[in-house]
Amino acid sequence: MANPNAVCNGHLHHHHHQKQNNLLKSGIYKKNGITKGMKKNGVSNGTLYKKTFIEHFEQAPMYVAVLTFLGFGVGTIFGYLRDFMRAWGLEKRHIAAEREQQKDFVPLYQDFENFYTRNLYMRIRDNWNRPICSVPGPQFDLMERVTDDYNWTFRFTGRIIKNVINMGSYNYLGFAETDVNALKTVTIELQKYGTGVCSTRQEMGTLDKHVELEKLVAKFLGVEDAMVFGMGFATNSMNIPALVGKGCLILSDELNHTSLVLGARLSGATIRIFKHNNMQSLEKLLRDAIIYGQPRSHRAWRKIIILVEGIYSMEGSIVRLPEIVSLKKKYKAYLYLDEAHSIGAVGASGRGVVEYFGMNPDDVDVLMGTFTKSFGAAGGYIAGKKDLVDFLRTHSHSAVYATSMCPPVAEQIIRAMKCLMGQDGTTQGLQRVRQLEKNTRYFRRRLHEMGFIIYGNDDSPVVPLLLYMPGKIGAFARRMLEKNIGVVVVGFPATPITESRARFCVSAAHTREMLDTVLNALDELGDFLQLKYSRYSKASHPELYEETRLELED
Repeated sequence: MANPNAVCNGHLHHHHHQKQNNLLKSGIYKKNGITKGMKKNGVSNGTLYKKTFIEHFEQAPMYVAVLTFLGFGVGTIFGYLRDFMRAWGLEKRHIAAEREQQKDFVPLYQDFENFYTRNLYMRIRDNWNRPICSVPGPQFDLMERVTDDYNWTFRFTGRIIKNVINMGSYNYLGFAETDVNALKTVTIELQKYGTGVCSTRQEMGTLDKHVELEKLVAKFLGVEDAMVFGMGFATNSMNIPALVGKGCLILSDELNHTSLVLGARLSGATIRIFKHNNMQSLEKLLRDAIIYGQPRSHRAWRKIIILVEGIYSMEGSIVRLPEIVSLKKKYKAYLYLDEAHSIGAVGASGRGVVEYFGMNPDDVDVLMGTFTKSFGAAGGYIAGKKDLVDFLRTHSHSAVYATSMCPPVAEQIIRAMKCLMGQDGTTQGLQRVRQLEKNTRYFRRRLHEMGFIIYGNDDSPVVPLLLYMPGKIGAFARRMLEKNIGVVVVGFPATPITESRARFCVSAAHTREMLDTVLNALDELGDFLQLKYSRYSKASHPELYEETRLELED
């Protein structure tokens, strides 16, 4: 599966010419077309990593980038033309507008701010917010809707589209299910506690179920203590401000999730961004922070904390945790690890990137994760030292002000986690983890063979397939739905303007037949829409997949 852009930890698959081998020996690799050096932090990466670490970020041909910019340019020109026609009454104005009585007031929102929404997003708006009317398992049912005014409004036809293959939900381990036997304990807790707690954790909202869940999470992760919260997004955005503030420095990966970004901004701390998974960039910021201290006063920072994710949800890449831990120890910084997408999804027993790299949980100061993905529930957790958790019980905005997690949801997490730990008396949990790994590698390998450009790590169940051109976003999603396959498509501004993509989420619940159905549809659609941009597909370049390994030199 490797290609000339694939990065390994101290090993690179030896696959072609001597010139490229020399580059690889120098620690040079490519990400998105930019040549970079691999930082070794004073030691060979082979001593930090216990397994092969391969990630793909192949650059598209130049003509693709040119046509992508041209597509946005044409769309913008026509957008201005249509705005002109609307202003003169030549085209119906569907957008929300300020009332005539308020024309002399400062407008609540600027008209130009909605330019992109009016003229570009509206053309493909039908590909988002589709109502699902079943459990989001490996297949789901969809309410059919149509538009009579070019996506400004929708109406439902009353027809249900049955058994759509679900390639978009984060149901990594398949715990989003409706099996009566599996949900028996959840049903019992629902009858016992009802649906709501109606109080915060600090008041009347701490139930025995919360205590049981927190003990189980701590045991599962191998740490001293844990605290759970009712909302995954708020676990980041409301707890980071409790840990850092003015006079502190946050070093944040450039591709961190919005919840991390919002939490960092709300904290009032100074924020500096390092390039994605780039250890040279991070070490430079750490070194400068130690040498120069705070701006103007040059006093030492009160705290320096590094914010990273386990699996990055738009890139499918995995954090280079061994190197980051090495750097944080070297410069005496703290590490905050968001395992929203990685907990349950990677690691031999689903314990996330810490287990994936064979590391000690104590090396990470703040372990954060959510129950919204692998566990088929809702909420999140913060885990680590008991002192940390005790501090958050008092100072966390979410603990003080937010309503507690409802008991049936807590029970769903408990049953899923016990299944992973084997406490239910079966090996079903481990089987799910292994099936997810098998499905992930199969799906990624087949996409490489077909010639698609996909991003991320070979072990990541998040699989971004690059579409690039804006016109292909809508065409791709619509054609896939016609084939009874539900996909998530993402474009600017959620991604760089030239990197629109479809994001697949592989699940342990997907059967091989389902994956083959999706892959066959992708193969056909890739030819129809001309999406097979990769120049290093396995099918046409078998020499790229030799297993000979090459050590990187110090």
